[in-house]
Amino acid sequence: MTVSETIEQSNRWRTPQSGRRLLLAVVVIGGLIYGWSSVGRSAPLPEAVNAARVTFQSQQAGEVSYYVDQSGNGNPLVFIHGINAAPSAYEMKPLFEHYQGERPIYALELPGFGFSERSKRTYTPQLFGDTIREFLRTQVGEPADVIALSLSSEFGALAARDEPSLFSSLTVIAPTGMGPPRSIEQDTSERILNVVSFPLLGKPLFKVLTSRSVIRYYINQSFEDAADQGLIDYAYATSHQNGASIVPFNFLSGKLFTWDAFESIYTQLTVPTLALYDKDPNVSFERLPELLDTNPNWQAERIAPTMGLPHWEELDKTVAALGSFWSAE
Repeated sequence: MTVSETIEQSNRWRTPQSGRRLLLAVVVIGGLIYGWSSVGRSAPLPEAVNAARVTFQSQQAGEVSYYVDQSGNGNPLVFIHGINAAPSAYEMKPLFEHYQGERPIYALELPGFGFSERSKRTYTPQLFGDTIREFLRTQVGEPADVIALSLSSEFGALAARDEPSLFSSLTVIAPTGMGPPRSIEQDTSERILNVVSFPLLGKPLFKVLTSRSVIRYYINQSFEDAADQGLIDYAYATSHQNGASIVPFNFLSGKLFTWDAFESIYTQLTVPTLALYDKDPNVSFERLPELLDTNPNWQAERIAPTMGLPHWEELDKTVAALGSFWSAE
């Protein structure tokens, strides 16, 4: 089966509504049911992976946290979690644990998540891309193989476009920005952000969005079988920290998407890049064949059967695809 045929098959699994619209609908309905209430006390937040956790002061994003294990040898390997209402470095745990002791490995916690600073600021794709570049330059210190998940694929690609010397390669797992071109007006995005950030509305909305039942529902959408319970528990804990709603509200407003990412970022990459994909309820990969046809530095591998988190459900296949990709560089 060709890449085009597998992409077409995977797109049949997409829901008619975007995940962002569905999230907003669930939140609004739940907020009306719950009424105004506080999010509650912060839940204890354990370490996401069994490794040393380090922080550095970013010029762009304040205090930024990451996990590191340098017991292995060879080329550094960097993991970057996705963006949603409750993401964390825990999302990359299966790959982190697999390569632990084999190579120097890092798991970055993006601004607004995990133990990184969650302060109120203007969050943009460029901020995340610049933070990744600063992290690679100042903390890793040599070209790395970088693996980014979902929307963070756009941020990792932005960093690789702007400073390719920091990258040995880039792997994007279930990347956004591969679907039909679409746009959202800046003023519309600002209005959405203002509405969902309004305290009398935002607190109950975020309380619903990060309830255990809603978190379980959306994480289950990314699994062919039942979602990993540890992933659900950590998502709940990390979404119940002070400032946890700030970046997710930016995400829901559409401000963190680069609407022309395909043309302005992905086609501009010069580093070796691998896309791992299969079915996904909220992400389209229909333009991936076009990218492969016109950009020789791009490769793609379908990891089936999966729904957006292949490294959780098909770890062996994911590792095999990564090994083949890196050995061919």
